[in-house]
Amino acid sequence: MNIIIRQATIVDPKSPFHNQTVDVKINNGVFEKISPTLPKENGFQEIEIPNLHLSQGWFDSSVSLGEPGFEDRETIANGLKVAAKSGFTAIALQPNSFPVIDNQSQVHFVQQKANGSATNLYPIGALTKNSEGLDLAELYDMKNAGAIAFGDYNKSLSNANLLKIGLQYVQDFDGLVIAFCQDEKIKGNGVVNEGIVSTRLGLKGIPNLAEEVIVARNLFLLEYTGGKLHIPTISTAKSVDLIREAKAKGLHVTCSVAVHHLVLTDEKLDSFDSRYKVTPPLRTETDRKALLDGILDNTIDCITSDHNPIDIEHKKMEFDTAKNGTIGLESAFGALLTVLPLEKVVEKLTTGKNVFNVASSEIKEGNRVEISLFSVDTDWEFSKENILSKSKNSAFLGVKMKGKAIGIYNNNTLVVS
Repeated sequence: MNIIIRQATIVDPKSPFHNQTVDVKINNGVFEKISPTLPKENGFQEIEIPNLHLSQGWFDSSVSLGEPGFEDRETIANGLKVAAKSGFTAIALQPNSFPVIDNQSQVHFVQQKANGSATNLYPIGALTKNSEGLDLAELYDMKNAGAIAFGDYNKSLSNANLLKIGLQYVQDFDGLVIAFCQDEKIKGNGVVNEGIVSTRLGLKGIPNLAEEVIVARNLFLLEYTGGKLHIPTISTAKSVDLIREAKAKGLHVTCSVAVHHLVLTDEKLDSFDSRYKVTPPLRTETDRKALLDGILDNTIDCITSDHNPIDIEHKKMEFDTAKNGTIGLESAFGALLTVLPLEKVVEKLTTGKNVFNVASSEIKEGNRVEISLFSVDTDWEFSKENILSKSKNSAFLGVKMKGKAIGIYNNNTLVVS
């Protein structure tokens, strides 16, 4: 597809056109010419959108899509369309399908389902067979098949020795282990953050300690074994401190935070709305501010939507029994701009590629085109009409947004919402 994008502001510190408003000529998926103005050309479609901005393509490091097994929640085909219209050129697919992605045939299956999509899909293989935490899965075979990392989605490995062996084993092929952190014994029957709000509402609480004690344990294991460890969706101030200290020691640890933990707090729970039931739970304002500080000083490497579609039968029910999770692709960018500056938002939506060793492309003439399109001055409110996913379990309904994702250009394909 050949296009000329008119008067777009480039947000890419690695590009010679950073913060410049330019015309961009794209010929067969390659930046042919970038200039303050370009003439019209036959055979080139022109794109002109007010307040248009471009950056390197965004990458979401934690997306669940249901398929195979839970197609009623979301399919890979529709999920990738949602990602594209939400500004994401690439996603990492969590293995929490049925069957679990724990072998090379399952990796091949989801890759084949993603063929021809504008948004690239990178599978995460389960760390343990069926994500049951008992035996390591076929890690090397999945790596060869295209898995970019290994982890059991939202399941903390209680067997410390198994995690130790996994960290040692993947070093032979430069693998990355993802270790979700939550002590199930300390969590108990908790459903929300333990604190003033949980006490007031009479809901069983999950203390910060449930996360922090496993973060500390896993960092000790990493210090012993070496290798690479990624800690996803941290939610507490102490977790940020522990990872900051580990990085200062030189440990190869990275981490992410979910958009909803940067924007929302457990004060939202007053309505007993199960849309706010997530893993880990929404925390306090103190934790939220500490997470933002962790973003600003680069302790936290990347931001994820932690997009997790849940069907209405398992979500619209009593709070205690509802499944955990919120969709987040559609609302991610607009929500982030309410709490962080533009350049930091773009940075944290793209640096996940470095963490997961996914190819990126700077906005320079001659480079492959993989870009996200967005506006920054649009004030709006997220509503049901903005939900593109099959499932509607968004924690951001009614939240005021700033800025809007417009679409992507990737794989020689333009997608705009």
